[in-house]
Amino acid sequence: MSDSPAPLADPHLVFDAAEGRRDLVILGSTGSIGTQAIDLVLRNPDRFRVTALSAAGGRVALLAEQARQLRVSTVAVAAPDAVPALREALRERYGAGEPLPEILAGPDAAAQLAASDCHTVLNGITGSIGLAPTLAALEAGRTLALANKESLIVGGPLVKALAKPGQIIPVDSEHAALFQALGAGTRADVRKLVVTASGGPFRGRTRSELAGVTREQALAHPTWAMGPVITINSATLVNKGLEVIEAHLLYDIPFDRIEVVVHPQSYVHSMVEFTDGSTLAQATPPDMRGPIAIGLGWPLRVPDAAPAFDWSKASSWEFFPLDDEAFPSVGLARHVGTLGATAPAVFNAANEECVDAFLAGRLPFNGIMDTVTAVVAEHGTPATGTSLTVADVLEAETWARTRARELSAKATAEARA
Repeated sequence: MSDSPAPLADPHLVFDAAEGRRDLVILGSTGSIGTQAIDLVLRNPDRFRVTALSAAGGRVALLAEQARQLRVSTVAVAAPDAVPALREALRERYGAGEPLPEILAGPDAAAQLAASDCHTVLNGITGSIGLAPTLAALEAGRTLALANKESLIVGGPLVKALAKPGQIIPVDSEHAALFQALGAGTRADVRKLVVTASGGPFRGRTRSELAGVTREQALAHPTWAMGPVITINSATLVNKGLEVIEAHLLYDIPFDRIEVVVHPQSYVHSMVEFTDGSTLAQATPPDMRGPIAIGLGWPLRVPDAAPAFDWSKASSWEFFPLDDEAFPSVGLARHVGTLGATAPAVFNAANEECVDAFLAGRLPFNGIMDTVTAVVAEHGTPATGTSLTVADVLEAETWARTRARELSAKATAEARA
């Protein structure tokens, strides 16, 4: 283990520990991660200043209000047709004669912001479209607070080729937990990473009992408030499978030493088992502002970033083994992670299409993983011996999305016949 490459995320190595107020760029500012990050920034104006925001473009009123509150110099939207509404929303919120922020638009706008002058880029975009901004931030030498796990999943070799030691700070609650716990020992001391899963809304159900679950049931997560895609991924445990791949890439730990355990309370966010038998667990009440504060402030702590436990009250913490038959997503993720190359991109893209189909009522819940499994199997073993490129990733994703849509439509037609 000591002879293996340096991990992407290492609490012992900090790319830039500059103290004082940090300039931030927040990508995905109107989403769950972005809005909570802005709450943290507004409560800590002496520590953070936001210079630019990006969003998809579907919530221009909120984006304009964020821009006004933070007095950013630039805002960006992925959808060019959202620019007129955004400009009007900004005019409504800024005073007469007050200069409006610069507006960037288009699919490359977020990547342009990621490379702009700042200390830290928080990538809170959902989906593999976050890959280009991730690469842009790393290439520009910015510290990357990474909440967009998909960019690491689909472009692992590309990210690893660009990232300097300590340049990436993970923002997922599980990986922020591992990041902190790993600081208690050396890499040679680590025996196992234990990634916790809430189990989602269907913990304890068998595969047959999952056949008829509804969209509303799948979106009713018991402990976390998240966007719809991530919430469905939590219900299928695809999110946990992605996190296993992410842990492997971030910390350079083999897949057979990364375990998933179900913890319904979501208090322990993950654990590290060391070779002396000790296990260190990082625990807080379920609140993403804690992991976000780690991503934005490390190696410094942000006081009162998130609520703490009230130890005067009794509570019970439970842990259960993962049911691989009811939730095969974690095993499939290990498989594609081991294959490497474009296999993780195919897995992720097919899943995104299947989640959209489920949310639209075109695919049953169990059909999500059935279809993803079929697409991965058709993709087969990716070619080895060549360097992965962005074009390779995009081509694989396009194929996977098309094939997932075809198989989803076929399954729907057969069910109605």
